[in-house]
Amino acid sequence: MPRVSQDQLDARRQEILGAARACFARHGYEGATVRRLEEATGLSRGAIFHHFRDKDSLFLAVAEDDAAVMVETVARNGLVQVMRDLLARAISPDTTGWLGSQLEVSRRLRTDPAFAKRWAERSAAIAEATRERLLRQREAGVLRDDVPIDVLAQFLELAYDGLVLHLAMGRPAGDLGRVLDLVEEAVRRH
Repeated sequence: MPRVSQDQLDARRQEILGAARACFARHGYEGATVRRLEEATGLSRGAIFHHFRDKDSLFLAVAEDDAAVMVETVARNGLVQVMRDLLARAISPDTTGWLGSQLEVSRRLRTDPAFAKRWAERSAAIAEATRERLLRQREAGVLRDDVPIDVLAQFLELAYDGLVLHLAMGRPAGDLGRVLDLVEEAVRRH
């Protein structure tokens, strides 16, 4: 039997994650049955769970991938850029799936203590990347210095959460770019 390369395994894993993201977003965690995951991925249960231990591990992997991308963007360009990127892709089906996954993470954080414990590390990485970015911006003289970093970070996190909820509810993106300009202006030195 021919061996499958690591690149092929990684590609298959990414395909499964993409299809699972859409399935979780469309049906929620409970509604994303194994049958629906099979339909979404076009793979058998065995093929899916060869890459992931169980449905919970698959969902966590989807959320972790999303969080990793977010941490990279925050570290490089800040949380407002994450919001701008989200807004620019608001009509894309991938973004719709991502928004649904974010809402599902929020729901599970409230209802599933084991998930919340596993997720704490990912959440801390996003918060730390935001805080480090804000500290660098303050040191560069770009960020206002009359408000503590932790308060600015909370402000940006609330703006982000509000944007996610707004878009996930299907509300129009409209001219939210101007709102993000206002958010950015609120944290800048004048």
